[in-house]
Amino acid sequence: MVEVQACKLSLPRPFLSSSSPITSLLFEPRSTSLALMHSDSSFSLYPSLSPFSPPSSQSQAPTPTPTPTLVPPPSSSASFLLLQNPRPNSGCHNPRVLFVVAAPHRAGAAVLFRFYVLQKSQLFTKAEVLCSQRDLEFDRKSGVLFNVNHGISIKLAGSINVFAMSSVSNSKIWVFAVKMAGDDGDGGVVLKLMKCAVIDCCVPVFSISVSGELLILGEENGVRVFQLRPLVKGRIRKEQRESKSLNFPNGYDRKTAGVEANMEVACNGDLEGRIDLNRVSLKRRSVRFRQDSSEWSACYVAFKGKKVEHLKSMMPSFIPIKAVSIQAFAAKTFLILDSDGEVHLLGISIHHPGSEITCHMKLFANTLKVQKLAVLRDTSTRGRTIWISDGFYSVHMMTVSETDASANDDENDSEEKLTQISVTQAIFTSEMIQDIVPLAANAILILGQVKFICICNFLKLVAWLFLFSGHLCSRPD
Repeated sequence: MVEVQACKLSLPRPFLSSSSPITSLLFEPRSTSLALMHSDSSFSLYPSLSPFSPPSSQSQAPTPTPTPTLVPPPSSSASFLLLQNPRPNSGCHNPRVLFVVAAPHRAGAAVLFRFYVLQKSQLFTKAEVLCSQRDLEFDRKSGVLFNVNHGISIKLAGSINVFAMSSVSNSKIWVFAVKMAGDDGDGGVVLKLMKCAVIDCCVPVFSISVSGELLILGEENGVRVFQLRPLVKGRIRKEQRESKSLNFPNGYDRKTAGVEANMEVACNGDLEGRIDLNRVSLKRRSVRFRQDSSEWSACYVAFKGKKVEHLKSMMPSFIPIKAVSIQAFAAKTFLILDSDGEVHLLGISIHHPGSEITCHMKLFANTLKVQKLAVLRDTSTRGRTIWISDGFYSVHMMTVSETDASANDDENDSEEKLTQISVTQAIFTSEMIQDIVPLAANAILILGQVKFICICNFLKLVAWLFLFSGHLCSRPD
């Protein structure tokens, strides 16, 4: 029998924040940072939470709560990402946590990006951003202005040094690279932002995931997989440029009719301009291609079938099934939730960067019509934890052991080795479940529809249950 204890968890309210209810959650596991989105589209950022500490007794000093940061409205979408090896020459190798928020600007005529970096003082502060491309402009008061229409809906997805933005109205997906550039002299940081790729969408995209080396788009009846590295690093391009007279100190004047220059786009690595051996200045250009292009070794894999459907096979079924959520399960294994409430296991195999992608899709057998899916990536254990909810009053914790969903060269030999799938815990709530976020292998954050968030932490004998109001409590005296 599992014992449950409950107590209130009071979080400080950000300065000048409203008391708007919470509508969604974002959690960054490395720094244990939490972002709460409110109904007025503002965010409350809480760094380095310690939700698993038991409540202190009256004789003990209360556990200090982190200082929150308010991200004022409006906000359309947001994502956490990590800045890996931000300054290699400084000896600092620990990733920095970055929070990116997108919002409409100038009545929707542009998209506004705001960047918040988690400082060593455990406080999120706004960052200065360097950007040199024509459609990107930094404004100190507001942020980075991206000169494209906002439209009715945009979505952000982030990973390490990279984030992507999809736009329904523009039918496009943009891939951006970001890195640390230095300090601003006042204790803040300076970032560099580069637009690396533009994907022109020819079919609707319902979800997007950026994870490690992969960009995955949720489409009708399946998903499309791209290798992220070629999109970020770019490709070799050749340009013919006419050169001017070159006057040398010895009086020798050499003129050439033209110079053929090799251009290498390196968005995520060297963001500086380059000059080739012929002293020709090379400008960085983002790559652009269609969603169904075969140029970037993309792969489309359909639901409910073992045969991988490549880019030319895009015939929708009579009643299309949408891929509404994509969750990273391992480095090259993902869980896909479709609009029918089914969960699919996607295995991806890439022999070397730039080579053809091989995919395999398997349907999870379950009787629950899933509405919410959350996955915890924990490489320290052989078993992986999956949390599913029907969107009503229950959450189920599943453990998957000995998973090998990679695809072999021969499609007929592709197989999954699922040693065990077991439901180990079930949680029942008094309110309808609006959102779930995994915190650990035995803990999950649950957002109720009306007025509560609970953190359920299952131990061998004891389970701690922390409750606090969706209308954030003020700091206790």
